[in-house]
Order: sequence, then structure tokens, then C-alpha cells
Amino acid sequence: MTNSSPFARRTAASPVVPRGDVLGTYDSYPEAQKIVNRLALADFPVKKLSIVGNDLKTVEKITGKLTYARAALAGAASGAWFGLFIGLLLFLFSPTGDFSFILAAALIGAGFGLLFGVVSYALNRRRRDFTATHQVLASNYQIIIDPNLTARAQQVLAEGPSHRDHAAATDPADEAADRPGD
Repeated sequence: MTNSSPFARRTAASPVVPRGDVLGTYDSYPEAQKIVNRLALADFPVKKLSIVGNDLKTVEKITGKLTYARAALAGAASGAWFGLFIGLLLFLFSPTGDFSFILAAALIGAGFGLLFGVVSYALNRRRRDFTATHQVLASNYQIIIDPNLTARAQQVLAEGPSHRDHAAATDPADEAADRPGD
């Protein structure tokens, strides 16, 4: 399938796993991100880096039992937000500028959301009687780098953070806690 818009950015036909040298393997995404930040602060061409998550797993954390009351409350809340948005639009484009548009639209949205939440729960009951959050997690994260830049990146990382990097990355409260005698 091609992108027919003349203003769209051209991308590869299908996503490809980056190839190159493995600069390092890390247990968490923030660890890998910290390394990329160190390289960026050292004016390294970070455009030649990729963080690749390996051994992906889908984790569904159960957050509670779904009841009619929870379904009604969630529906009312999402309906109220939508109603508030519509009310703000009505308020902005009305010649009178009456705030009652906002309140009325939020209440009507909450009512419709409540009804929709209860009806959808009733239709799906016994198939899914719980609430949950979904995450995709990786077992580890690798930084993949252009082989021509591996030695330079390793040198930058071996040097440690420069004074400029250290000043940008540290919090003054942390430094005060580290000083003896304060």
C-alpha cells in the first residue's frame, strides 16, 4: 500500500529491525535511555542509534472486579469529559457567551455516558467481569549502533560524564545531600 499524499513523509515499505553492533544490553528501558542521553550530551550523532526491546511479553494487570456501578461511573466520567468539550465549543462560538452551555453539555454527556457504560457492560457481562491495564514489556533492551561509530561511542562512554553533562544531569538537592557536614 502506498501513501498517496504528496505532503506525506516517505518511509520504508515495512518496518525493519535495526542492524549493527550492540553497544550494550540493559535490563530496563530507562537504563538504555540514560546511555543514549549521555551520548547526546557529548554531541554524538544519536540518529545512528536504536533501542531495541527483546523477548516481548504482554502483561495484563487486573485492577479490580467490574460491576454495574463501576461501569456506570466510568461511562459517566468519560461522557462528562466529552460533554465538557462540546460545551466549551458551544461557549466559544455562541454570541451570548453563556456558561450554562458548558454545564448543560457536561451533564448531558455524563447521562449518555452512564447509559452507554451500563448497556455495554450488560451486553459483555460474563465474558469480562474485571478491569485491567495492558502493557508490552521487554526482557531486555539493546542499543544498536552503526558499526562505524561503535569505537567512538565506547570512548565517549568510557570517559564518563563531562562537567557540562554532570551539571545538567544532577539535581542541586542531591548534591547537598551528598556533601558531608551539612
